[in-house]
Amino acid sequence: MPTFSPKNSTRYGIRSISLPARSHPSTVRTEEELNKLRSWEASSSSKVETICAGLSGLVDLYKCIEDLLKLPLTQQALAQHQDEKWVDELLDCSVRFLDVLGNTRDAILLLKGNVGELQSGVRRRKIGDSGIENHVSAYLSLRKVVRKECTKSMLLLKQTEASFDASPPLDLNDHVSAVVRVLREASLVTSSVFQSLLQFLSSPLLKSKLSKWAFVSRLVQKGVLVRNNQQESVNELEKVDFALNTLVMNDSSKDVEVEKIQSAERRLQGLVGGIEGIENELECLFRHLINTRVSFLNIFSP
Repeated sequence: MPTFSPKNSTRYGIRSISLPARSHPSTVRTEEELNKLRSWEASSSSKVETICAGLSGLVDLYKCIEDLLKLPLTQQALAQHQDEKWVDELLDCSVRFLDVLGNTRDAILLLKGNVGELQSGVRRRKIGDSGIENHVSAYLSLRKVVRKECTKSMLLLKQTEASFDASPPLDLNDHVSAVVRVLREASLVTSSVFQSLLQFLSSPLLKSKLSKWAFVSRLVQKGVLVRNNQQESVNELEKVDFALNTLVMNDSSKDVEVEKIQSAERRLQGLVGGIEGIENELECLFRHLINTRVSFLNIFSP
């Protein structure tokens, strides 16, 4: 399984649009939102807080794009180029993003339900009870399924980026050229944010059936630092993996067992909260992507 990182898109982080001196305010506002997302790209990670910030930034960006596409000036100018190759690129791109978002949202819903079942199993667990291993096994199996779906979505995003890389420079009037460049930039940064989300969902699994020392060795290899029972440099999914692996290890101390159960409950609750935050942002973004596609179709339909 390849590792997906939003850092792979840093080649887009230094791009500049160079808008015409008299660009319409809607175009300028869109560029301002793009600049915010470029700053996000430079410091992005696979943690939930960062991902939600990126998704929220995309919502603001597409609100501006909707306003831009509603302008009579934009509609009239773009309609004159409906047979151009870049029109098909933009239309195809909007479909791909909706596909990726829909598939990702479905995967998150499955993960959320599975984590809820895992929470119930942890809460019902008694000291010395090994029944929790079945819940953990089901959770890890679903994680593998989600990782495979993320791979498919990542390939779709790579195809989208490649289509823009191969696009020739546009020789259009100032307003149309600025709008098209903004839309292309929006597509690239959307791909970057989605990659960050997919990286989160594709977080490498820490298998539960490792010996104690093998488990510790894996944590060292991943660069996990444990200080005062806090894991650093890991996201919410990896923290749950850590807690679950610790939970299924046999320990003779009752106090330690209680502490492990409480730790797992905290980590799972934190993951549920993170998933719900991502879910809400995706729902809002989905509506704006639909609106943007409808605007495109209204402009370019004969």
